[in-house]
Parts: sequence; C-alpha cells; structure tokens
Amino acid sequence: MLSFDDIGRGPAVVLVHGFPLCRKMWRPQVDELVAAGYRVITPDLPGFGQSPLSGEASMDGYADALVEMLDKLELDQAVVGGMSMGGYVLCNLLDRYPRRLSAAMFLMTRAAADDEAGKAKRTALAAEAAAGNLTPIAEAFEAILFAPGIAQQRPELVMQVRSWMLATPSRGVAGGLLAMRDRRDYLEQLRHFDLPALVVGAEQDVAIALGHSQLLAEQLPAARFETIPGAGHLANLEQPQMFSAVLRDFLAELALEE
Repeated sequence: MLSFDDIGRGPAVVLVHGFPLCRKMWRPQVDELVAAGYRVITPDLPGFGQSPLSGEASMDGYADALVEMLDKLELDQAVVGGMSMGGYVLCNLLDRYPRRLSAAMFLMTRAAADDEAGKAKRTALAAEAAAGNLTPIAEAFEAILFAPGIAQQRPELVMQVRSWMLATPSRGVAGGLLAMRDRRDYLEQLRHFDLPALVVGAEQDVAIALGHSQLLAEQLPAARFETIPGAGHLANLEQPQMFSAVLRDFLAELALEE
C-alpha cells in the first residue's frame, strides 16, 4: 500500500512525483492548492519515499497502486498530475483506467518512449543502483534537474533535492529506471485522451526539452499549454508561485465536484 499525504477539503487532485524523488517535492503546490479549496493527495510511488516495493517495478504496477489508493480513499475520480516519471504513469492511467480521471496534468514530461541510447543509459544506471551505489544516479540527475545557474543561486534547494535522491531505497531506484526504460510509447494514443488536459513545459528544461511538451500538447484533443519561463526540469520548486498559479488557473476552469 502506498504512503501518501491527504490534505485539504474539496475536489481531489493527485500529484505524482518524478524520479528519483518523492512526495516531498510537492510541498509548495500542496499549500497553494489547499488554500484554493482543493483536496491534495501526494503519494510516494512503490519503491520511493516511504512506499515499499513488492515484486518488480513497472508502469502498470505504479498505475495499479494509484488506483488502489483511490479505492481506499473512496474516490471514483480525481484530477491527476504527473511530473516527468509521474507523467509516464499518468499516460498509463489514461490508457488503462481512463474513467478514474476527471482531468490530466502533464508536468515537464513526455509521451514518447526512450530511444536505444536512452534505454542503454538507464540499464547501466540501474546496475549501479542495484549494487547499492546511488551516488552516480544522484550526480547524473542533479546535472539535469535544474536550470543553468540554480546551483550557484540556490545551493540549499539543490542540496535538499540531492538528499531526497540519496534517501531513495536502491531497489526502488533500480526498479524505477527499468520501468522507465521499458515503458510504452503513447504518442500515437494521445489523440484518444480526450479529457481536459494541462501541459506544462519549462523553458530551460535540460532533462525533457520544451519541444516534447509542445508535441504532447499538440497531440492531445483538449489541452492547454503553459511554459514556465527561466525554469528547469524542477520548475515547481524553482518557480513555485508561478507554477502553482498555472495549476490553480487550470483547475478553476474545470467543473469539479467533491
């Protein structure tokens, strides 16, 4: 069973973290959205944060765990937002459990699968993690999570994120890398995802270039596209007020019920 925070009252909004992070990454958005009248649910995916991993990790398994959480909370539907790896899980949810979502938020993510070079890199990093060596993974991802200059301007933010990465269980890290490596390509299916959708890209995202977000938005039938200027892959932490306002404005346009 997933560990999660469930805060506030109102329409349910589920925020799914990226790799190799945990639900702590959503703290700024939780405060803003709860104040705006939403019930915000932030889970740790299996193998991350405080959620144990049983069996092999997969995108199907992550999505199944989120649906089990919704069942436990007696929620028929929720708005689900996924950042990076969380966006890959969101695609899986839309494919396999479309009726459980009232709207989707694709946050600094993409729908395409990895190319062969990307798969090989994930395989190599997964071997490091399986051997209990998380430092190469933390260093590799730290280099691409932030906009240029953030390490000098906000070293405390970089150190905080690094601590989250290093605290992730090695088995969860290895499983997450292999789950991302083996994920399905959803580009061709996006046109069938006809729920209201928000796509957010970051202007200086090194991990997932802005073009991926633009392509995602173009393929979706009912998408609103927003760019966070001057931000990198962790736009929600680099520009928290601007990012939260984008989510809040999108949610306000939906006719959501508790």
